[in-house]
Amino acid sequence: MPKIAALQMDAHPASTAERLARAEALVTAAAAAGAQLVVLPELFNLGYAYHDDNFRRAEPRDGPTATWLQATAGRLNVHLAGSLLLRDHGDIYNTLLLCAPNRRVWRYDKRYPWAWERAYFRPGHGVTVAQTDLGAIGMLICWDVAHLELWRRYAGQVDLLLIASCPPDAGRPVYHFPSGDRITVEQLGPLFRRLADAGRQTFDTLVRQQAAWLGVPVVNSTGCGSVTTPIPNGMASMLAMLPLAPRLLRYLPQTRHLHVTYTFVPCGQVVGADGAVLAALTQAQGESFTVAAVALPATRPQPRGPQPASPVPRPAYWISDGLLPALVTPVYRRGARRAGGPPVL
Repeated sequence: MPKIAALQMDAHPASTAERLARAEALVTAAAAAGAQLVVLPELFNLGYAYHDDNFRRAEPRDGPTATWLQATAGRLNVHLAGSLLLRDHGDIYNTLLLCAPNRRVWRYDKRYPWAWERAYFRPGHGVTVAQTDLGAIGMLICWDVAHLELWRRYAGQVDLLLIASCPPDAGRPVYHFPSGDRITVEQLGPLFRRLADAGRQTFDTLVRQQAAWLGVPVVNSTGCGSVTTPIPNGMASMLAMLPLAPRLLRYLPQTRHLHVTYTFVPCGQVVGADGAVLAALTQAQGESFTVAAVALPATRPQPRGPQPASPVPRPAYWISDGLLPALVTPVYRRGARRAGGPPVL
């Protein structure tokens, strides 16, 4: 029964050098606790923010973060996974690398950039099954988990699924305007209140449902703390929200300098093949990890009956996959054209 660790890191942005040092301390402790597979949060080397620094800090495949992942996996004799912004042939991807101790590396690119994330990287293609010494491992990044077709692609193909995530609790944001006014979800109207629990529905209910359906264990890393970040193309975003939240009209002249504060969805956990939580982290624990031994089946499991329907409200998909990405894709195009040179440490 291999031991698997889910890591949780504070999502506030910091230099790559600082965040790699913090990650190394956590990975070393997880390895000392017996973990054979260690999963770092999404964009663990950057933190979470909507800022043009993301373009400058995207790295090539042989950059400092990928090099650190490979070296640390070898030094600690673990399989180590973490995601970074990767520059590849003029585009930027949110790329999850799984590194084995023997220097083998598997790559998965996030398929569904969430909402404003589309301003900083483009969608990937396909899924990845890593044929490792631990077994066949499937890979997902954060908001990808809400898309049932990706779980279906892994059905009958994997022994274990890993998810690197850092999901802002997008159902409970606080918007800040230059005037000092603050708007919470309770003030935005009934549709937005309906979405208040979408993060927990995605990263708790849905993940456990799909793990039980696939019949395989799942490990999910996450972020913690809180971040306050500008919103890319804030005026267009507020214009799009006006029909659903008319009270925002008075703030329209201030939206070029709109900021949002997020906490993060508490989803750092290891889930068994039956959908039961074997180990979990709380946000109050801060930067930490949890380890659990998981039972891998002797033969590759097949799905158990019909695939469960998504518990995530449909408007969450429309806003996160369609409306907001369409508004910020021009930001990505401009930034990706300007990106180049060595990454900023």
